[in-house]
Amino acid sequence: MNTGRKILVAWLMTSCIGVAAAFAQPSQEQTAAYYYDHGEYEQAAQLYEGLYKRTSQKYYYQRLLATYMELGQYRDAMRLVERRRKQNPKDLCLYVDEGVVHLRQKQEKKALKSFDEAIEKITSNLQPVPDLAMAFINAGHADYAARTYLAARQKTGNRMLYFNELVGVYQAMGDYAAMTGEYFDLLDHQPGMMNSVQVSMQRALQEAPDNKLADGVKKALVEHVRRHPENRTYLEMMIWFALQQKDYAFAMEQAEAVDARFPEKGGEQVLRVAKIAQSNDALDVAAEGYRQLQARGKEARHYLDGRIGELEVEFARINKNYHIDAKEMAALKQKYTATFEELGKNERTITLMRNYATLMGYHGGDAQAAADILDDILEMPRLKKQLRDEVKLELGDLLLFAGEVWDASLLYMQVEKANANDVLGAMAKYKNAKLSYYNHDFEWANSQLKVLRASTSKLVANDAMELSLLISDNMEDDSTYSALEVFADADLMLYRGMLDSAWAGFTNVETHNLSHPLLDEVLMRKAQICMKQARYTEADSLLQKVVDFYPYDITADDALMTMGMLNEERLNNKAKAMECYEKLLLDYPNSLYADNARKRYNALKTR
Repeated sequence: MNTGRKILVAWLMTSCIGVAAAFAQPSQEQTAAYYYDHGEYEQAAQLYEGLYKRTSQKYYYQRLLATYMELGQYRDAMRLVERRRKQNPKDLCLYVDEGVVHLRQKQEKKALKSFDEAIEKITSNLQPVPDLAMAFINAGHADYAARTYLAARQKTGNRMLYFNELVGVYQAMGDYAAMTGEYFDLLDHQPGMMNSVQVSMQRALQEAPDNKLADGVKKALVEHVRRHPENRTYLEMMIWFALQQKDYAFAMEQAEAVDARFPEKGGEQVLRVAKIAQSNDALDVAAEGYRQLQARGKEARHYLDGRIGELEVEFARINKNYHIDAKEMAALKQKYTATFEELGKNERTITLMRNYATLMGYHGGDAQAAADILDDILEMPRLKKQLRDEVKLELGDLLLFAGEVWDASLLYMQVEKANANDVLGAMAKYKNAKLSYYNHDFEWANSQLKVLRASTSKLVANDAMELSLLISDNMEDDSTYSALEVFADADLMLYRGMLDSAWAGFTNVETHNLSHPLLDEVLMRKAQICMKQARYTEADSLLQKVVDFYPYDITADDALMTMGMLNEERLNNKAKAMECYEKLLLDYPNSLYADNARKRYNALKTR
């Protein structure tokens, strides 16, 4: 290799080593950031001054300004902002920086003057508006962010510009009147946006950490409705809001006001609120709504809905009770009779007929009359198949209640065959399996239940699993199933309303099998009997034993849910009800009752 080439190679190698060394060293920017992050602001300032002088990048400007502020070098900070503003006169955020420097020096008037200058310089060019608003928010002045958006509206003449942004700012400020005003201004200009407004408002209410937003929104809504009583949009928003807050009584008041002011609608708002209240167990409110519809007269559009709805509410009120008063039952029977005389027994009143059959068969002591009503439904010529099969299942249940076991089984098999691949068929199969359990055919019943445990219906699958485990866990080694047979007999008597005989049967299992795995189930069944006989305190004690002594058995979550509802609805012990729901959620999070427990816990918490 000649001398010149050797020199060139040596230079290249030296250069490569130099470049590698340079890359191995931390950059000036990294060093500055290190100093800044570790509170060594003087060193950071020196480095950022050099970086900013070379490139004038916004990032270096912001870092340098921050270091000056940390060091208390406000004169240097102000000079930096002023030079930057001369170089970038259209950057309105620099006025905010100037104001922040003034604020750090407790010069509030000067700061607000700088903020005002930024607002004044807003034009119809919207490009700087989002950054300016965000700069005000970062500076802790959300009110100026709102003014920024409002100024942009004024300059462009677009009243609805930056709607979502303003709603968010007002919410952050806690100015719920202004926030609600934005919603109503949008609806004034675009009534068709009601659904969008409701979605936005609902999201805000869900994200709110307390009730201040809801209280503020309600106050603003009431004020808007008061000032504009003929504005139907406002009234409907008020109803919607009340329903969101589950204030069904207030929602009904507003619905009645809407229907009174707009009689041509025939009471549709009252009907809607009544149905929602009914589905949420606000039965008093629902009944009031249905009575209002009836008061409009028999020729009114929703008279029939009101007539039927009131009876459905009365049915729900009685049917959900553990113990039914004879006088209440007689009064309700009379109402049904009068309604059928007026409206007839036809396709319009099928729901009433089914409810009446339930009342008469299970609570009124007249299974034959109940069966006759269901037969009347099945004889209707244009009855839909789904409805026909549902009524057949109800008739099968009624026949089983009356002791007609084989007739019940025949109906279950018919429905199962006609609905082999759907939920109704699975339900029929489960009912037939349970009937086999009552008849002591445990092995066949269990084989059917194991298939049903994979059902697409969560309810059927859960019921099948519970009964399957009950059978599997209690099959005795000698295959006589003696305790299980006594238990199944008592279980059937409980279903048929033969409460004293059922109690004696369960006591028999308890007495002769002091350590049998059926004992938790015995306690549960006895608690059910006590509730049906209005022995609520005794029922509570039995359920507590299940929770205390059998926390790992399948009945534990059921006992907690039942005990919670019992204390909430009958014993008026809110604290214990909440304790039961909370324990269920914490200890049995995968329970079928978890959703209901959560809803009830939250409802009690807000009372």
